[in-house]
Order: sequence, then structure tokens, then C-alpha cells
Amino acid sequence: MIRLLLLLALTFGLASSASADDIAATGRGVVRVVTIAVIDDQVVGFGHGSGFAIAPNRIVTNAHVVDLAERYPDNVVVGIVPTEGSKSYQGKVIAYDSQRDLALIEFTGARLPPSALYTGPMSEGDPVVSLGFPGNVDLATARSAADYIRPMTPVRSEGVLSGRRVLSSVEVLLHTASIARGNSGGPLLDRCGRVIGVNSAITRGEEGDSTFGFAIADTELAAFLHEAKQPYASIGTGCTSIEDRLRQDADADARATADAASARRDAATQDAMTREVALEKARTEAGRARENVMALAGLLLVAGALVIGSAGLLESRGQRRQAVWALGIGGLSVLVAIIVFVLRPSGEVDVPLSGLPKTRISTPDAALGKLMCTLIPERSRITISSSEDVPIDWGAKGCVNGKTQYVGTQNGNGAGRWDRVLVPDAEQTVSVLSFDPATRVYSNTRYLMSAAGMEAARTARGVVPNVCNIDDAALARLAGQQAAVRAVLPPLPNEKLVYSCKSAR
Repeated sequence: MIRLLLLLALTFGLASSASADDIAATGRGVVRVVTIAVIDDQVVGFGHGSGFAIAPNRIVTNAHVVDLAERYPDNVVVGIVPTEGSKSYQGKVIAYDSQRDLALIEFTGARLPPSALYTGPMSEGDPVVSLGFPGNVDLATARSAADYIRPMTPVRSEGVLSGRRVLSSVEVLLHTASIARGNSGGPLLDRCGRVIGVNSAITRGEEGDSTFGFAIADTELAAFLHEAKQPYASIGTGCTSIEDRLRQDADADARATADAASARRDAATQDAMTREVALEKARTEAGRARENVMALAGLLLVAGALVIGSAGLLESRGQRRQAVWALGIGGLSVLVAIIVFVLRPSGEVDVPLSGLPKTRISTPDAALGKLMCTLIPERSRITISSSEDVPIDWGAKGCVNGKTQYVGTQNGNGAGRWDRVLVPDAEQTVSVLSFDPATRVYSNTRYLMSAAGMEAARTARGVVPNVCNIDDAALARLAGQQAAVRAVLPPLPNEKLVYSCKSAR
């Protein structure tokens, strides 16, 4: 009966929710790891520990948590119990290191949000947080065996880092966060929710002694994952609160906007001066051309008069034939002089815009082409995301990569920002993407959501066309959908990634 209850509970469970903070966001990737030993259709052993997702379908835990499954793979079932959802899943051990006390489990049927390793410096006294499923809490609260394999939020405990030690040739972290049997394999986190170790053991509290926890150090975990050929996310930047980062970034954004506005004014002034110089040059050339034509007309007139005068002289000498030719040539010269004078240039400048230097200031909805955007670490807060460069192709009127339409807002200076809220179907993350063509600053504000929060965001999003250059009515609907999604987001995001973009050519 117990075996049937356990196996049924591995398939069906209850969902739970967590708050929208960094630790809770990591907690949605924390799982209970259950082992059930069966011999001759009888349950002869049951154990459980904790673990966390290092990839959407792979779990890190302690080797001793799945020791029975490693020794008796045909007689031991490994269950993965997420913190959210309505199901639990069967897994298998794919990497095992008894020396480091680490194991890697693979399962199918669901995708969990992976955790990231923090590879930066930690100092003694830094705050740490432990997540997992301590057995003493289970004993106090569990009403039946099924409660051990029913999805629920992991237990959180806080402490400080007490230093690094070597335990059986393995580097470990000593800390004061409260853990118990059942926490084994669960993550030890910094205050930004990034993994710094894997909880594995506790000291004995005898005669009133305080207990301490041991966690397999990040260096050992990274080496284990490397040997298992398991990719993982790693973050080396220090932990800053999202409130401080948003405040500092708002100041930096305001400075960047002011600098961009000043640059626009300087560019406009320089362009005006350049165009004025070009116009003045055109005026000078037009005046010179007018004077040259008038001088030519005068020369023709004088020459014509002289030739006509010579015709009279030739007539008086009886050279009538020559006099007629001279009179004709002189008259023609005078006529040409009059025509040239009448048709002389006015001296006014009439230069088409194409003939003047082009302005360097682009309009807010102009295309910028292919851009490569590089992270600005001092303006960013990262807990799980990659810090690699991001390429974008910025088209006219907020069309990105030829398929994603952004919604623009403009201020009184003619500058503005373009936004797009992305609510994916396969991830538990909502991203608010923004781009300012004036400053060429691109940002990704990420909300790491619970399952219930994502369902609400997807409902608010509705159906969004994946096309650009939509008409005004469709653009208004998109703006309304984005506003509806924003309304269901938590008050604060978990991450903000800010990039500086330059031409990729």
C-alpha cells in the first residue's frame, strides 16, 4: 500500500508558489530528490534529499543522496519533485563522484529554471542562504508518506560564510545557515540567489555546541560539471540590490539622455554651420559667375561698337564690301552682348537640398541597421543570465530583426524610446526590452516569474502578431497588451542588463 501511494505521488502532486525575489526565483529550480528501494515488489527503503537544476532537465545533488540508485539501479527508483506544478518525475543518475559527493540526474517531462554559479570572490561574514527540504521539518509536518513527494516550496535558512576548509581532500564552505538531514544536495546561495556551494553535511552539536554546515565549494562543483561535460551558467559580478541598481541606472540613463540631447544640439549647430558655409560658397560662386557674364557682355558690346565704327571708316574709303561685313559682325556682336546681358545670372543661390551636406541627426524612427550591443557591467545586475554581446538589426519604425515590432514613445525634444514586452511560452521569465536610438542604449529588464505569475502574464499578453510595420490600430492593440502584462508583473525585476550598441559593420 505504501509503495502504491509513493509511486502514485511521484506522478501526481500539488502546486505551490513562491514570492518574486532572488532567492525564491532560484528556489523554483530547487527539487526534492526521492529514492525508493523495491525488492520483490516490496518497498524496503525510502530516502530523500535536495537538489537544484543546473539545466532545464538536469539536477545536481549529493552523491550520498542517490547512493542506493547508483549501487542498485534496477531496484531503486529516483524521483524528482519540483517546487511547482502538478507532477513529479522519474530520473536517472548520469554522473556520479563519490569523492566530491556530487551527482548529476537527468529527467524528462518538464523544464526547470536553471541556477547559475557565482564565481566571484566571497569573504568571511558574507550572508548566505540555504534552500532545501530538511528532514526534521518533514517529520514535524508530514501527515503521510505522500507528503514527501508532493511539490512544495523549499525551506529557506540564512547565515554567514565562516570560511573555506578542506574535508577529505575536498574544498568545502563552512557556514552558519541552518540545515539538517534532507538538505543534502540543496544549494547554498549568495544573497542574489546564485549558487556558491552544495550543502552536504553538518557538524554535531554536542553539549550545547553550535552546529555548522558544510557545502561542497563552487570550485569542486565547477570541476565536477566540467568532467561531466555539463554546460552551466556562471556569473562573476558582485551582488547589488535591484533597488540600488535601478536607482543608479536611472541616474546614468538621465545623464546619457542629457548627453545625447547636448550632442544632438551640437550636431545640429555644426550641421547648420556646415550648410551655411556651403551656401556662402554657393553665393560667392554665383556672384562671380554673374560678374563674369556681365564682363563678357561688356566686352562684346565694346567689340561690336569698334567693329561698327570700322565699317564707317571702310565706307569712306570706298571699301563697301568690307564695310558691309564689318557692319554685320559688329551688329551681331552688339546683339549677342545684349542677349548675354539680359540672360545674365541673377546672383541668387538656388542649391537643391541634395547639393548641400546631409545632416548627421537621424529621426527617432529611422533605421540604424545591424548593431552589436555590449554589456555595461556597472549599469547591470545579473543573477542567471549570460553577459555575452547581443546583435540586433534595428529597422525603421521600431522593427527589430525584421520580425519584432517595438512600441515607441517620444518626448518634447523629438527623441524617444522603443519598448517591447516579451512573454515566452517555454520559459518562466518576462523580459521588458528597451532601446533608445539617441543614446544607442539597449536594455533587458527580466522578471523571473512563478508558474502562476507566468500564467497571468500569458493571459494578459493574449495573441501577439510576430510581424513588423503593423497599422495604427494593431500598434495600439500591442501597446494595450504590453500595458496589461506590465500590470501583472512584480513590483521589482530580478535582473537588468544594459548594453551599449555600435554599428556592426
